[in-house]
Amino acid sequence: MNRRLLAVFVFALAVAGLASFAVYRVLLTEVKTAPSAAVPSNKLIVAARDLQVGALIHDSDLIDVNWSGAIPEHALRVRQDVQGRGVVAPIYAGEPILEKRLAPKGAGAGLAATIPVGMRAVALRVNEVVGLAGFVLPGMRVDVLISGQPPAGSAQTGMLCRTVLQDIEVLSAGQKIEKNVEGKPESAQVVNLLVSPDQAEVLSLASDQTRVQLVLRNPLDTQEKPTPGISLAGLFGQSVKAQTNPPVLPAPVRAAAAPPKSEPLTIEVFNGNKRSEQRIDTPEK
Repeated sequence: MNRRLLAVFVFALAVAGLASFAVYRVLLTEVKTAPSAAVPSNKLIVAARDLQVGALIHDSDLIDVNWSGAIPEHALRVRQDVQGRGVVAPIYAGEPILEKRLAPKGAGAGLAATIPVGMRAVALRVNEVVGLAGFVLPGMRVDVLISGQPPAGSAQTGMLCRTVLQDIEVLSAGQKIEKNVEGKPESAQVVNLLVSPDQAEVLSLASDQTRVQLVLRNPLDTQEKPTPGISLAGLFGQSVKAQTNPPVLPAPVRAAAAPPKSEPLTIEVFNGNKRSEQRIDTPEK
């Protein structure tokens, strides 16, 4: 009896194994014959190397890659739309080329391509003290202070200092518009500021007639606060009152009236029976 049960169990196990093998073969054949799902891929242009601000893009600066992810907004996909345009924001190697990081077509490269329409770039000659010891870098915001003797100022007031421009963007510092190879800021000998045409006139006159000082500010602080300025006398705690009343001029000197002429003195002289008169002029007083 036990041998018959064992034979049935072995037979059932063999049938189950054959059935499983047949199902496996059928499924394997269907998988091989089924078309493979294509992975979505898009051609995209990326930077072949790091591109700094002011660089002119050439064909060798671009490479085509298969971009499997989502296409970034405003990404350019045609080389002709990228070549010959200037870079206005840093682009790193392998990064897609975005429209907003390039200058308009025909604007060229260099500093001029980074100037927005309607604005001006003014070069301000500075030293290490005025340029904040070389820590003025592109993209930072500064205030412009001037100090000097005003044309209508009094000798008692002395030198005056006041803020003439606030929240001004720095376009470049020194001969270059990027950091050096060590990643340190360049020594700022010339600072280019992004200003409006009216502000450009203020800077031109201020740099020629007064001493200019740059004041670094937080780029998130965009509020402009009017300042009254400070005089040299006020710096030492002295108060100088403005002369409101005009000085009293002395009365004009009038010429003295000429004294009246004195009448001559008449004297009667008697000599015997003769009578005569003599006139004697009296001296003037």
